[in-house]
Amino acid sequence: MPTVEQARSWYAGADPVHDWAHVQRVTTLADRIAAAEGADREIVHAAALLHDVPAPPTPEARARHHLWAADFAADVLVAEGWSAERIAAVQHCIRAHRFRGDEAPATPEARALFDADKLDAIGAIGALRAGGYAARHDNPLAGPISDQFRSTGQLTEAEAHTPQHEFIIKLSRIPARLTTPTGRALAEQRSAFLAGFFDQLERELAGQA
Repeated sequence: MPTVEQARSWYAGADPVHDWAHVQRVTTLADRIAAAEGADREIVHAAALLHDVPAPPTPEARARHHLWAADFAADVLVAEGWSAERIAAVQHCIRAHRFRGDEAPATPEARALFDADKLDAIGAIGALRAGGYAARHDNPLAGPISDQFRSTGQLTEAEAHTPQHEFIIKLSRIPARLTTPTGRALAEQRSAFLAGFFDQLERELAGQA
């Protein structure tokens, strides 16, 4: 099993939305979900520690980060003497954890990691991460949302992608995408908080609060 010291070193220089602190939170949640759902906790723990490495060189490269991380995980676990079957199980967890990915989580272990990673995108920490993502991409922290975006999810030419847009297009949809009873239960308070946060933000921006 990779050590905490090893794992921390893999995330040196990672952006603040996908850094070591994110990995620690996801690992804690994944372990909790795995225990409740009867998943193999060793596979889940290894996959959680490895799911976001190595850090992509550009923001655009994040679209393939799950594939890079799965390859990186294989190298690490081969060196540790893991069996091919268990390495493949870890790789599936990592490849299947991306919200917009093509590979669905098909095992209890993959479902535990998927839910844990998504839970870290909602709630209070989700609000902070949405702001950090916007800042990293030089987008405003708040702004108007067009009727076009609300109806189609497509920005107008003059529109920037703010955390409010991310909430509409992705974060508000996370609870419905979760795959385990434990994950869905943990999401209830987090999703309610995040919805309330963005409702309050829009009211403040409109001068209503």
